[in-house]
Amino acid sequence: MNRYWVRLVVSITLIIALLWWTDLARVADHLRMLSLEWLGLSILATTAATFSMAFRWQLTARTLDIRFDYSFALREYYIAQLVNMVLPGGVPGDLTRAVRAGKKADLKRSAQSVFAERLLGQIAIMAVFFLGVCAALMWPAGFDHPELSMTVLAVLLCALVVVSLISLALPSIGRFVVFLIRLQRRTAFVLLGLVSSACLILGFYASARAVGVVIPSGGLLIIIPLVLTAMLIPMSISGWGWREGAAAALFPIIGQSSSAGIASGVTYGAVILIAALPAVAILLWPRSLELQLTTERRSSL
Repeated sequence: MNRYWVRLVVSITLIIALLWWTDLARVADHLRMLSLEWLGLSILATTAATFSMAFRWQLTARTLDIRFDYSFALREYYIAQLVNMVLPGGVPGDLTRAVRAGKKADLKRSAQSVFAERLLGQIAIMAVFFLGVCAALMWPAGFDHPELSMTVLAVLLCALVVVSLISLALPSIGRFVVFLIRLQRRTAFVLLGLVSSACLILGFYASARAVGVVIPSGGLLIIIPLVLTAMLIPMSISGWGWREGAAAALFPIIGQSSSAGIASGVTYGAVILIAALPAVAILLWPRSLELQLTTERRSSL
């Protein structure tokens, strides 16, 4: 519980510091011009990402000989997302998902399916990010910041070297990495990675448009993935503070103000929370939902 309050304080402190550092009035101006049409598109894109990620988890579990239907995968994914948003670290919901899926197999394999699916998601967004950086280096008119692009490529290369060395030193991790590579080579996982990444990027882009901020095409595949990656820092609640901080630091690169970045980050934080609210109904009425799903399955036979 102490960790929860520490992370909550970190998130609140970061938000307050960012608002003090930038112009609170300009952030408020952006939020006041909120467009419901763009906000709705952001919620729809985020929801579509959840549907595709739940399907990816179902396929990942199947490769580990864990069988459950899509309705179970989607239901558990929604619950995990909501738990991750209200508890610190960004993983408690996934641990719960692994335990509940463990009823259909042993806990080790169910945990591997959850962990592998999350990593596949990060690999997909990093692959899109890598393509965006390469495109920016070849066609600088879209994103003319070679120093940032080269720095990012160097960091990615170092990360690959570190992962390779760890895989060689620890055979168990090496086997897991090989498992991820085999999955990533399958067409279905490549397509799902592209779909989920595109939906997440569209979700943040639409959130920015909702507060009157236009992210140029050259920054879509670079700036947004970096902002989304910042949400993975565990010392926060649902990425609050780090997401807005990354946006505030990166938005000036694309000709937007830090205040615009904070407003976009705050809006996206609200969007992902709204998009996860179906989990509340699942938690409040689990029996009726189970009965409905069972009835639907029987009628389809």
